[in-house]
Amino acid sequence: MNTVLYPEMLSPRQLAARWNLSEKTLERWRMLGTGPTYLKLGGRVMYRAQEVEAHEQQRTRRCTAGREVAEYLL
Repeated sequence: MNTVLYPEMLSPRQLAARWNLSEKTLERWRMLGTGPTYLKLGGRVMYRAQEVEAHEQQRTRRCTAGREVAEYLL
């Protein structure tokens, strides 16, 4: 299906391609509540670009030790 979407919205397929993940991973994250927030419009799932970017920002790390340890070491 070829649909035109608002530029500020991403489909699960578009987000999966952006992050090099499967759509099933995004589906699992929705079920677990661990991924970015999304809209459910009828049967369609859509992600707001600003929510995706906020999720990316939250997941950005400088080290693997965790934020608390990194702040302690400063």
